[in-house]
Amino acid sequence: MPDPRVGRSGRPDRAAAGKPALTDARPDLVALIGGLIAAGPKDRPPLIGIAGSQGSGKTALARAAAKAFGAVQISLDDAYLTRAEREAMARKLHPLFAVRGPPGTHDLRLLERTVTSLSAAGPDDTTPIPAFDKLTDDRAPEQDWTPFRGRPAAILIDGWCLGAVAQDDASLIEPLNPLERDQDSDSVWRRAVSGFTGGTYRALAERLDARVFLQAPGFEVVLDWRCEQEETLRGRALSEIERGRIADFIQAFERLTRHMIDGGVRADVVVKLDRNRLPVTVSA
Repeated sequence: MPDPRVGRSGRPDRAAAGKPALTDARPDLVALIGGLIAAGPKDRPPLIGIAGSQGSGKTALARAAAKAFGAVQISLDDAYLTRAEREAMARKLHPLFAVRGPPGTHDLRLLERTVTSLSAAGPDDTTPIPAFDKLTDDRAPEQDWTPFRGRPAAILIDGWCLGAVAQDDASLIEPLNPLERDQDSDSVWRRAVSGFTGGTYRALAERLDARVFLQAPGFEVVLDWRCEQEETLRGRALSEIERGRIADFIQAFERLTRHMIDGGVRADVVVKLDRNRLPVTVSA
C-alpha cells in the first residue's frame, strides 16, 4: 500500500496544504482564468475548476488568479475525508481507500458547504477555508483554517481529477501497474473509484461554470514533475530511493491520469503543456 505519509515525514506530497511547491504561474494563463471569471454569472461568484495531473501547476495557477482577481482558491486536496473516515472506508470497501488521493477520498459535502457559504457571504462575513495537514494525514483543526472575508469575485477549485470521465467496467479488468496487480487483483478498488468518478465527482464537475484542463504531454512526465515538486519542497535533490517511493505512490493516480490525458475529461478549455509546463496550444 502506498505510504500514507510524506513530504516532510516520508510521504511524497506537496508543501503544506494550500502552499504549492511550484509557485510560478504564467500571466497568459492567469489572464485566461480572468476571462472565464468575467464571462461567468453576475448574480453569484463564478465557480471555476482547474484540473491537471500532479505537478502540472494547477494550484499555482489557481492561487495566482485568485490573488489577481479577488477570488478565493480551494484545493480539492484540502477537502479530504478525515483519516478516521478513510480508515472506515478501507474496512468497508477496500484497504486502498485509506490512502488519500483518488475519487472517493474527498469530503465533497464539506466542499459544497464551503462554496455555499462563500456564495452567500456578505461584506463582513467570514468563511473558513478547509485545510488538510499532510504531516498527520488528517484534516487540520478548524481554528487553523484560513478565513476568507466577504464574498469572492469567483471561487477557484483546483484538483487533479476534476472533470474526469468514468471508465467502463470492461476497461478496468486488466491491472495497469504493480499496485493494481498486487493490491487490487479483483478490481474492486478501481471499480469503486470509477463509480465515485461517475457519481458525486461528475455532479461536482457539472456544477462548475467553467472547467480548465492542464493536459500533460503524457504520464511519463508526471514522475519528473512530482519529483520536482518534492525537490522544491525539500530544497535538495532526491535520492534514487526517494524517487522510487514517489514512483510507487503515483501508481494510485496512474489509471485515471492516463485516461484524462487521452481525452477522458470534461473541460471547456484544454491547455496542452510540454514537458516544461509551457503551453503549446489552448483550445476551447
